[in-house]
Amino acid sequence: MSNWVDIGNAEKFKMQELTEINFGKTKFAVSYKNNEFGIISGVCNHVGGPLGTGKIDNEFVVCPWHFWKFHRKTGKGEPGFEEDKVPSYNFKIENGNLFVDLDSATKRNKLPHAPHPLTRKIQRESGNLRIVGISTTARNKNYPRFSTSDYLLDISLRHAGSFGCETKLFKLNDMNIGNCEGYYSQSARACTFPCTITQQDPNDEMGKIYEAFVHWGDAFIISTPIRWGAPSSLYFKMVERMNSIQNQETIAGKHLLKNKVVGLIITGGQDNVQGVAGSMLSFFAELGCQFPQFPFIAHSRGWTAEDMENNVKYVKENLELHNGAKALVERIIKMGSLMIGDNALDQKFEKGGRKASRKLKDEK
Repeated sequence: MSNWVDIGNAEKFKMQELTEINFGKTKFAVSYKNNEFGIISGVCNHVGGPLGTGKIDNEFVVCPWHFWKFHRKTGKGEPGFEEDKVPSYNFKIENGNLFVDLDSATKRNKLPHAPHPLTRKIQRESGNLRIVGISTTARNKNYPRFSTSDYLLDISLRHAGSFGCETKLFKLNDMNIGNCEGYYSQSARACTFPCTITQQDPNDEMGKIYEAFVHWGDAFIISTPIRWGAPSSLYFKMVERMNSIQNQETIAGKHLLKNKVVGLIITGGQDNVQGVAGSMLSFFAELGCQFPQFPFIAHSRGWTAEDMENNVKYVKENLELHNGAKALVERIIKMGSLMIGDNALDQKFEKGGRKASRKLKDEK
């Protein structure tokens, strides 16, 4: 049987390589190249992306959401995934119009694709509390300068090690992290976890940050300088890519960050500490993270303090700031041990905390 439907003037379809057409609930991706038409389903096998709004690459339609490819005539997937097929349709031209036979649709076949390693089941491995430090300071890699936020972050992480915590440090400045390309703006379903860039670009290192947040770390210390009253540009680069984590909560009902604790270190030659902290805390709250009491430490000499060499000297020599960095990580350890149910660490913390308090009192 045949069920021919008129989808429009054939000459208009020839004006561009790829056109999306909706006929009732059916979507078509109509292509025209080398004087030949091809009509396949307009719905991608991956997460339903709109094939008809994508691009033509040789003889393949490229989905605009995640770049899956299907032959524009047969609907077969790209080499290696030929059996991953979308429906293709018979067509004809009569009286200058293009007709499609709805009953001629070939069978859709979704070939299994290996899941991305980051999508594995979230299960905390046994072991000591794990703390991740993330530096968002930007600087010349060949001629690095002193960073006050990095300096205090290093003090915090070394202090965490004295409690037996495992630590990792990520310096965003040394990593290849691509810019968020805003797939969410195309459709909420286009923003997947891990994000499209991580899935498509093997050189992109944002996957290491995803791994740390979702699977490895229990607690996180984010350090940032103040840049015009806001966190650093590298911080925003990271959290824009982490939007894919938050979207899993709102779109798919998947809570990726469970029992995670976050603290902040904020320094700079400018003010607006509370504004910077509020923005950062709000973001991580939206991801479902928890915060210890007094979740950040900060240092700023104010808007008019342009003698930055003195600011560096102050941070290097100020024991109160150093002890503040240690006290922050102690609060994080305290809360983190409760979140993972580590009573032994909690007791060790109490003992170490009393010892640290006595030392702090002596130094004052």
